Amino acid sequence: MNDLIKEQLQYTLNKSKIENLGRHYAGKVRDNYYVDNKILMVTSDRVSAFDCVLGTIPFKGQILSEIAQFWFDKTADIVPNHFIKSVDPQVLLVQEAKPLPVEVIVRRYITGSLWRDYQASKHHVYDLPFREDLKMNEKFDNAILTPSTKEEYGKHDEPISKKEILKRGLVSKSVYEQAEEYALQLFARGEEWADKQGLILVDTKYEFGLVGDKLIVIDEIHTPDSSRYWIKDQYEARFSKGENQLMTKNVSVEQLQTFFGINTNVKKVSISAANLLTSFSTPVEVIPQPGANQVLDIISIMAYLDAGLTVFNFPSNVQLNIGAVNIGLLRGAQFLNQNNDLIEKSKILDGVSGGLIAKGAGLNLQALTGNPTQGNGTLYLDVMYRVLDVGTSF
Repeated sequence: MNDLIKEQLQYTLNKSKIENLGRHYAGKVRDNYYVDNKILMVTSDRVSAFDCVLGTIPFKGQILSEIAQFWFDKTADIVPNHFIKSVDPQVLLVQEAKPLPVEVIVRRYITGSLWRDYQASKHHVYDLPFREDLKMNEKFDNAILTPSTKEEYGKHDEPISKKEILKRGLVSKSVYEQAEEYALQLFARGEEWADKQGLILVDTKYEFGLVGDKLIVIDEIHTPDSSRYWIKDQYEARFSKGENQLMTKNVSVEQLQTFFGINTNVKKVSISAANLLTSFSTPVEVIPQPGANQVLDIISIMAYLDAGLTVFNFPSNVQLNIGAVNIGLLRGAQFLNQNNDLIEKSKILDGVSGGLIAKGAGLNLQALTGNPTQGNGTLYLDVMYRVLDVGTSF
């Protein structure tokens, strides 16, 4: 997985540009396109900290989008949100709302910026009662709210009290108190879920907006960008010693996927020369067949040719098929029939001309017009894909 991330550094999405798609606003992480009271929300791979953009991380945008979608679905019964549908692993279509000019931050522990403010006696800005003998990373009896202003990109958010929010008229009393109630309900749901996964939801921030007079949660919920998590079974021992809490540990990709509800898989496949030499007459299995009522959604395919002493002589291109339907290809003359190591990213076809993708069909590689008669290199494929449950109605 680490090698795959390194290889993908050149493909990160730093910014998007979609022409003729309405008004465009670029935030710290997301690029928003406003069309017909809806927003096409593109989550980039940008990394933001301390109100600054620091760089990009491969797959970050996709992970944030899928975690956000997971939590929008999981909390829709307690708080309305802006999510409509996912149109791409990194793109969500959402309802446009008028954002509140404040963020509601919920904290269960005194840590991070709040601990630094407490040590410097700057915590009184929130107009909340704090004990004078709190220790770093100590748990509050109840979750507290420490709101901040929501500033434009390039400006710094500022801590603010509820009293000051109402005094300035930033938000009406009824709307802000509804946001407070929603925030505490969301946090309680997040705490419960995290606890079952062996984690602690330490603190997080929520953004809200108005659609008419209806208050909804917007942006994201409980993602790594907006939330802090600790390792549950390490907390007491480290707290008693005054040590910093662990925010990560050695967990498998599968465990992370289970926790965040992400069903994206990455599989590395090695295809030998023997299999390539018969890939027209005998297609090579890349991804096994899913369940009877499931379909494969191929997101990306990276191909790596480890060229041998004898070059291949594929008569034409090589196809990647789900069942009998072509969804991508690798070039023969320009890629596979070369005498040096090469990398190629297969184009995933937006529309399939060979027919509809069948349920239960796996992904195969097949030479298009005939077997090559020579070659002794190895082909490696890194395939990112999802397995979608479509039920029996399709």
